[in-house]
Amino acid sequence: MQDPQKLSVWQKSHTLTLKVYSSTKEFPKEEQYGLTSQMRRSSSSIPTNISEGCGRGGNTDFARFLQIAMGSACELEYQLLLSRDLDYLSEPDFRILSHETVEVKQMLTSLIKIVRSSKRDPNTED
Repeated sequence: MQDPQKLSVWQKSHTLTLKVYSSTKEFPKEEQYGLTSQMRRSSSSIPTNISEGCGRGGNTDFARFLQIAMGSACELEYQLLLSRDLDYLSEPDFRILSHETVEVKQMLTSLIKIVRSSKRDPNTED
Protein backbone atom coordinates (compact mmCIF):
# COMPACT_ATOMS: atom_id res chain seq x y z
CA MET A 1 0.00 0.00 0.00
CA GLN A 2 1.34 3.40 -1.01
CA ASP A 3 0.89 6.61 0.97
CA PRO A 4 -1.09 8.83 -1.43
CA GLN A 5 0.22 12.00 0.20
CA LYS A 6 3.68 11.17 -1.14
CA LEU A 7 2.43 11.36 -4.73
CA SER A 8 3.06 14.75 -6.34
CA VAL A 9 -0.30 14.58 -8.15
CA TRP A 10 -2.07 14.09 -4.81
CA GLN A 11 -0.19 17.06 -3.30
CA LYS A 12 -0.98 19.27 -6.31
CA SER A 13 -4.65 18.28 -6.33
CA HIS A 14 -4.97 18.87 -2.59
CA THR A 15 -3.53 22.37 -3.00
CA LEU A 16 -5.93 22.98 -5.90
CA THR A 17 -8.84 21.90 -3.70
CA LEU A 18 -7.83 24.36 -0.98
CA LYS A 19 -7.67 27.15 -3.57
CA VAL A 20 -11.10 26.22 -4.97
CA TYR A 21 -12.60 26.32 -1.46
CA SER A 22 -11.04 29.72 -0.89
CA SER A 23 -12.13 31.10 -4.27
CA THR A 24 -15.74 29.97 -3.88
CA LYS A 25 -16.20 31.64 -0.47
CA GLU A 26 -17.27 34.83 -2.22
CA PHE A 27 -19.72 33.20 -4.64
CA PRO A 28 -23.35 34.36 -4.32
CA LYS A 29 -25.34 32.76 -1.50
CA GLU A 30 -27.84 31.36 -4.02
CA GLU A 31 -24.98 29.24 -5.43
CA GLN A 32 -24.16 27.65 -2.06
CA TYR A 33 -25.95 24.42 -2.99
CA GLY A 34 -25.30 24.80 -6.71
CA LEU A 35 -22.06 25.77 -8.37
CA THR A 36 -20.15 26.34 -5.12
CA SER A 37 -20.97 22.85 -3.90
CA GLN A 38 -20.28 21.27 -7.31
CA MET A 39 -16.85 22.88 -7.61
CA ARG A 40 -15.87 21.89 -4.11
CA ARG A 41 -16.99 18.30 -4.66
CA SER A 42 -15.24 18.06 -8.05
CA SER A 43 -11.98 19.42 -6.73
CA SER A 44 -11.97 17.33 -3.55
CA SER A 45 -12.90 14.24 -5.53
CA ILE A 46 -9.52 14.34 -7.28
CA PRO A 47 -7.28 13.66 -4.24
CA THR A 48 -10.03 11.53 -2.68
CA ASN A 49 -10.03 9.12 -5.62
CA ILE A 50 -6.24 9.07 -5.76
CA SER A 51 -6.27 8.11 -2.07
CA GLU A 52 -8.88 5.44 -2.55
CA GLY A 53 -6.99 4.00 -5.51
CA CYS A 54 -3.83 3.74 -3.41
CA GLY A 55 -5.77 1.71 -0.87
CA ARG A 56 -7.05 -0.79 -3.42
CA GLY A 57 -5.50 -4.05 -4.45
CA GLY A 58 -3.42 -3.51 -7.55
CA ASN A 59 -2.74 -1.65 -10.74
CA THR A 60 -6.11 -2.24 -12.37
CA ASP A 61 -8.04 -0.73 -9.46
CA PHE A 62 -5.51 2.05 -9.00
CA ALA A 63 -5.76 3.03 -12.69
CA ARG A 64 -9.56 2.98 -12.48
CA PHE A 65 -9.59 5.40 -9.54
CA LEU A 66 -7.05 7.63 -11.27
CA GLN A 67 -9.40 7.73 -14.26
CA ILE A 68 -12.27 8.74 -11.97
CA ALA A 69 -10.04 11.51 -10.57
CA MET A 70 -9.44 12.61 -14.18
CA GLY A 71 -13.19 12.84 -14.75
CA SER A 72 -13.52 15.07 -11.69
CA ALA A 73 -10.71 17.31 -12.99
CA CYS A 74 -12.56 17.63 -16.31
CA GLU A 75 -15.75 18.58 -14.44
CA LEU A 76 -13.83 21.21 -12.49
CA GLU A 77 -12.37 22.61 -15.69
CA TYR A 78 -15.85 23.38 -17.01
CA GLN A 79 -17.11 24.68 -13.68
CA LEU A 80 -14.22 27.15 -13.56
CA LEU A 81 -15.13 28.39 -17.04
CA LEU A 82 -18.79 28.74 -16.05
CA SER A 83 -17.83 30.61 -12.87
CA ARG A 84 -15.75 33.06 -14.86
CA ASP A 85 -18.48 33.57 -17.45
CA LEU A 86 -21.02 34.24 -14.68
CA ASP A 87 -18.59 36.79 -13.19
CA TYR A 88 -18.25 34.80 -9.96
CA LEU A 89 -14.55 34.24 -10.57
CA SER A 90 -12.13 36.96 -11.67
CA GLU A 91 -10.10 36.45 -14.84
CA PRO A 92 -6.79 36.19 -12.92
CA ASP A 93 -8.23 33.62 -10.49
CA PHE A 94 -9.73 31.70 -13.40
CA ARG A 95 -6.37 31.59 -15.20
CA ILE A 96 -4.53 30.37 -12.11
CA LEU A 97 -7.07 27.69 -11.20
CA SER A 98 -7.48 26.55 -14.81
CA HIS A 99 -3.73 26.27 -15.26
CA GLU A 100 -3.41 24.21 -12.09
CA THR A 101 -6.30 21.98 -13.16
CA VAL A 102 -4.61 21.33 -16.50
CA GLU A 103 -1.37 20.50 -14.67
CA VAL A 104 -3.22 17.99 -12.47
CA LYS A 105 -4.79 16.43 -15.56
CA GLN A 106 -1.37 16.10 -17.20
CA MET A 107 0.05 14.51 -14.06
CA LEU A 108 -2.88 12.10 -13.88
CA THR A 109 -2.44 11.17 -17.54
CA SER A 110 1.23 10.38 -16.96
CA LEU A 111 0.53 8.36 -13.84
CA ILE A 112 -2.28 6.41 -15.51
CA LYS A 113 0.07 5.46 -18.36
CA ILE A 114 2.76 4.35 -15.90
CA VAL A 115 0.34 2.33 -13.78
CA ARG A 116 -1.27 0.64 -16.79
CA SER A 117 2.09 -0.32 -18.29
CA SER A 118 3.73 -1.35 -15.02
CA LYS A 119 4.09 -4.96 -14.06
CA ARG A 120 5.06 -3.90 -10.55
CA ASP A 121 2.25 -3.12 -8.18
CA PRO A 122 2.63 0.52 -6.99
CA ASN A 123 0.51 -0.26 -3.93
CA THR A 124 3.09 -2.51 -2.36
CA GLU A 125 5.92 -1.17 -0.28
CA ASP A 126 9.50 -1.59 -1.46
